[in-house]
Amino acid sequence: QVQVVESGGGLVQAGGSLRLSCAASGRTFSNDAMGWFRQAPGKEREFVAAISRGGGSQYYADSVKGRFTIPRDNAKNTVDLQMSSLTPEDTDVYYCGADPAFQSIVVVTPRYWGQGTQVNVSS
Repeated sequence: QVQVVESGGGLVQAGGSLRLSCAASGRTFSNDAMGWFRQAPGKEREFVAAISRGGGSQYYADSVKGRFTIPRDNAKNTVDLQMSSLTPEDTDVYYCGADPAFQSIVVVTPRYWGQGTQVNVSS
């Protein structure tokens, strides 16, 4: 059974930083591209960041480029989202996803989803 579990959400002030973590199990982690997504109430889930199986390729949404990074550790089966210079517009539920195809991450259709973790940025 595949499990994808996010952690690390919480409340942070604008301008601050927060690190989310995603742990995946039930599959060979290094066989999957990984990604982070976010969703506000009443809005579609949107792509945030993707990283290839080996970590050599990363891709970011324009809205987070230069502020967020997506490191992964294949030895620990984890992928993080390091967020900095946060603004209230970054307030969302953040989801982690896994898929063998990098493109599936970018177009927000990963095969496996986590349950999400709430991030709130106060002004």
